[in-house]
Amino acid sequence: MVTAAKKTKQMTTTQDTLFLEIETIIKSLNTNIISQERKEILQPLVDYIQDKVSNKQAVRINFICTHNSRRSHLSQIWAQTLAHHFNIEHVVCYSGGTESTALFPMVAETLKNSGFNIETISQGDNPIYSIKYSDNAHPIIGFSKKLDATFNPKSGFAAVMTCSQADDGCPFIAGAEKRIPITFDDPKAFDNTPQQAEKYNERSLQIASEMLYVFSQISA
Repeated sequence: MVTAAKKTKQMTTTQDTLFLEIETIIKSLNTNIISQERKEILQPLVDYIQDKVSNKQAVRINFICTHNSRRSHLSQIWAQTLAHHFNIEHVVCYSGGTESTALFPMVAETLKNSGFNIETISQGDNPIYSIKYSDNAHPIIGFSKKLDATFNPKSGFAAVMTCSQADDGCPFIAGAEKRIPITFDDPKAFDNTPQQAEKYNERSLQIASEMLYVFSQISA
């Protein structure tokens, strides 16, 4: 016999599923190709999240890069999506830079091609985007901002440094409980080349794979 509570839980689970194209991409990812060396780099983030989950505390992660335009946004969005995929509650992912520029349009285009629903909320030099991965989940608000902007947490978060320039140039992150360097090659190197779309997608999928590995290690 299916109780009302079970029916409600089943309905909630169904309503909260990721968009089909995103689910398909996640199923295609192979975390076995992540090297042991790379897994060791990812382990401090696994440990941070697991400690918070085990103690029933909120998990706040701020992904930081120099311009908050490419890698930090891809990391924020995929991490939030994978936390939802594994039903790990109370995870909120942010992004910021050592300076503010703009979310690079090719990042939005890459995510759109991966199944994310992206709408431009505000135009201008630093456009603001609504980025959704599920019909009923709160959208991620994507725009470039400094790491200490009011939109980001002031304390009780992990600072994940996604580029070596920000890691080297910003030795102290105010309010961070833990600083975790997880750097990625910059797809900017392929801007205005025939390989641009391919390389942005390649970096996006690498980040997705590594965030999939991270959240797959968490015991709720």
